[in-house]
Amino acid sequence: QVQLVESGGGLVQPGGSLRLSCAASQSIFGINVMDWYRQAPGKQRELVAGITNGGSTMYADSVKGRFTISRDNVKNLVYLQMNSLKPEDTAVYYCKATKQGSAYWGQGTQVTVSP
Repeated sequence: QVQLVESGGGLVQPGGSLRLSCAASQSIFGINVMDWYRQAPGKQRELVAGITNGGSTMYADSVKGRFTISRDNVKNLVYLQMNSLKPEDTAVYYCKATKQGSAYWGQGTQVTVSP
């Protein structure tokens, strides 16, 4: 099992920045893909960004150019740097690890973008 704990959420004004962190309970070196998802009230959970062990990344169109995902396989951390935040980025953000066909989720961290 992989336990994930997200942190770094909060209230920020439009145009501001936040950096989310996802701490894993074990080495993420063997976890090929780590993802960030988000879920806004009344909406389905959506994939925001993903990163492979080799460093390849993907982003949802809505966050391209504003968000950056990265991982530290030594510290077992995954980050999501979020810049130029918009009110529509408001959501609970979740970290996900996919290992040997099983998906593991964190409890989420709230991000609220409001004046």
